Amino acid sequence: MTNNRMRPWRRLTEAVQAVLLLGIPFVRINGESALRFDIQTLRLHVFGTSLWMDEFFIVLIAILFFTFLIIFVTQIFGRIWCGWLCPQTVIIDLTWFLDRAASKTIIRKAVAYGLTLLVSIIVAADLIWYFISPYEFISALMAGNLGAVASGFWVGLCAIIFMNYAFLRHSWCATVCPYAKLQGALFDDRTMIIGFDNRRRDECMDCSACVRVCPVNIDIRNGLQAACIACAECVDACAVRMERKKGKSLISYFFGSPGSSGSLIRTNVIIFGALTLLSFAFFLYLSLSRSPLDVTVLPSPKFEAKMTAQGEVINAYTLALENRGRNDLALSLKAYRNGTRLKATPEKIMIRAGAYLRIPAFIFSPGSADAMRAGQSELVLETDGPDKIRATRKVILRAPEVL
Repeated sequence: MTNNRMRPWRRLTEAVQAVLLLGIPFVRINGESALRFDIQTLRLHVFGTSLWMDEFFIVLIAILFFTFLIIFVTQIFGRIWCGWLCPQTVIIDLTWFLDRAASKTIIRKAVAYGLTLLVSIIVAADLIWYFISPYEFISALMAGNLGAVASGFWVGLCAIIFMNYAFLRHSWCATVCPYAKLQGALFDDRTMIIGFDNRRRDECMDCSACVRVCPVNIDIRNGLQAACIACAECVDACAVRMERKKGKSLISYFFGSPGSSGSLIRTNVIIFGALTLLSFAFFLYLSLSRSPLDVTVLPSPKFEAKMTAQGEVINAYTLALENRGRNDLALSLKAYRNGTRLKATPEKIMIRAGAYLRIPAFIFSPGSADAMRAGQSELVLETDGPDKIRATRKVILRAPEVL
């Protein structure tokens, strides 16, 4: 049955998603993958930014944002994700030939399963490319030294994906999908659903076209069912039949039951909408306030405070520096006590992009009793130029012991 209503838009959406998911691993920003978790360095590369393991609280906030967003969208638009954007649905639609081959000859079935296996191989490789750069993966594969771990994951993922799309298909959506079960608890009487308009039941021709095209084998005329994935195949099938009677489809998207009324703005939507906005704002704040330079200052355990012949007190520290940016940093080291600048060495420090550095540092302060009184002391590392990066850490200046 041919239809020209929702299906073209769904296919376009699925094609865009497929291109994005397959293409993103190949995109490079500043010489690194646009989106990839590097297992060797334990760094997450996200569109030009690299997050280290101790910065994964930002990822946690991002996960909270997406969780609230999914709940918020589900409360309003129901299972729109399942029918239009879920990778399970997208790949099932891309392997449509497997459904058509079910009643064909053995040769056509073998070809269909072979093509599904090819799709599974590509999808499994694409998942691995979000952990191993596809350029490294493909070059290692061509050279025959991909490695046992990567090869094992590839084969394992391929087997799981093939079994899923060759045999489970939409049965997964209708039975064990956890998101589908969660949606049952999120729906209310104003959530968008696909429904049969009972007010026009006398117009139904009982052709069962909507039942035959349903991928989860339900009869939408019997009301909303948990297995429905909101794919709109029944909407198009009914629209084609109703065209013969110069009428509109009896099945469509409705906010709530067909004919019901009420506001789309309700308490649960407001609550999760506010949580979505707050978590997104917090995520933006953490992302924008993130510094590419991480500094830890520790007192040197092997160097006690000493008095020089010039009457200065030397305090020693260990600087642990981490350049989380993509550019080398030329840093100036400065020290202050009660607003007065003190001598600090080394005065200049160079740290490469992505490097970790531990170096000794020394602060020279006047040795008089007044100068050594308790007061705020700071160690400052900063870059020169318009895009200044500055890190300030409090330190303790100690007086040498008197024997």
